[in-house]
Amino acid sequence: MKAIRSLHPDFQNLLERKEPELIHLFQDLRALILELYPESNELLYHTHALTSVFSISEKLSDAFCMIPIYTNHLNLGFNKGTLLEDPDKLLTGTGNLIRHIPIKTIADYQNEKVKNLIKSAAEFAINDMDKPSKAIGKTISKIKK
Repeated sequence: MKAIRSLHPDFQNLLERKEPELIHLFQDLRALILELYPESNELLYHTHALTSVFSISEKLSDAFCMIPIYTNHLNLGFNKGTLLEDPDKLLTGTGNLIRHIPIKTIADYQNEKVKNLIKSAAEFAINDMDKPSKAIGKTISKIKK
């Protein structure tokens, strides 16, 4: 695996307050997403969850997946999950667009089915994008201090 980009200090400070197992799962899942789509921009938020969003542009509307970290768990979310083909029925949720995979162990995402879903989501976002991105492979903090 290639070296991945470092975490933004705003995000790192908040992440360190989470349980060690959640931190490990987040870091490993983030590395997987960045390995599969290294050109993605990472948009960082802290609202109801500490969230890392992966987008093909600098806009949230062009995001293909995200990792929200809650108090006791995290998810692998797909921003347009209802529009993705999901032959293995991996996605759960009831929202109009967003679907997710609950993450409890590394086995929940370190498999070909999930990797293919991430790749499919990125391809969908590329084909759905209005205009080319000005930013490629950037980390953009939206965390208010």
